[in-house]
Amino acid sequence: PKAQLSTARGPKAQLSTLALTVQLDSFTKIKQMIDTMVAELKKQQQDEVKFKAYCTKEFNANEKAVYAKNQEKKDIGAKLEKLAILMAKLAEDIAKAKKQIADTQVEIKKASENREGENAEFQTTVADQRATQVILKKALMRLKDFYKKSKGNKLVLDQQEPPVKFNKYKKNSGASPVMGLIEQIVEDSKKLVSEATSAEYKAQKDYEKFVTDSNGLIKELSEAVEAKTMAAATAKGESAEAKGDHESAIGELESLAAYEADLHGECDFVLKNFDIRQKARLQEMEAIQAAKGILSGAN
Repeated sequence: PKAQLSTARGPKAQLSTLALTVQLDSFTKIKQMIDTMVAELKKQQQDEVKFKAYCTKEFNANEKAVYAKNQEKKDIGAKLEKLAILMAKLAEDIAKAKKQIADTQVEIKKASENREGENAEFQTTVADQRATQVILKKALMRLKDFYKKSKGNKLVLDQQEPPVKFNKYKKNSGASPVMGLIEQIVEDSKKLVSEATSAEYKAQKDYEKFVTDSNGLIKELSEAVEAKTMAAATAKGESAEAKGDHESAIGELESLAAYEADLHGECDFVLKNFDIRQKARLQEMEAIQAAKGILSGAN
């Protein structure tokens, strides 16, 4: 009977053992799959953390670059404004200096023409007065000769009064009033020549000083025009360079803005849902690990 019982139970026990073996093999494969899934989820967690760090780093770097480039653009804009003001001021100063040079040259020309006219008048005056003096001296000599020959005789002419009253004039002893008048006219003529000569000397001296000073002013203004023209050319070159830098800064800002837009497209979803995704993935790992624990317990 025992043998029969043993024989009866043998195949069933064998089947149970076989089923258990198959079941254990399946659990092992499932647990291996679970381990693989957990490893993949952990990798995803780590990759997502790294990606978040990358996005944060890139956004921060982009923000700093945009700020720095905007400051550079602002500085360049301020430089362009200063250069524009400087160039306008230089152009105004150059125009004023050139006008002053032209006006001074006109004044010199007018002064030269006036001086020529004054000198010609002076030459005429002196020549007329000297010619008058020669004539009067000849007349005076004639009268002196006449009165010398007629000395001692009383002549009617001695008692004549001049038809026109002149300023005080000297009467030579024993000479006629006409001789005294002529001598006075000669002296007045000499005085007039002397005064005209002094005036001419002063006028010429003033004219020469005016021309010298004016030429000095023209030289000074011309040098200023040359220096400011060079400064204007330098400012123009700097302005052109600054405009190029300004356009370059705008281009770089546009590139930074485009890159920021790409970052938003790439990172916004992950950054916005980072905590939720990390938590959900962690919960999924915990649930899978729990399932593995159940399978292990069954084992």
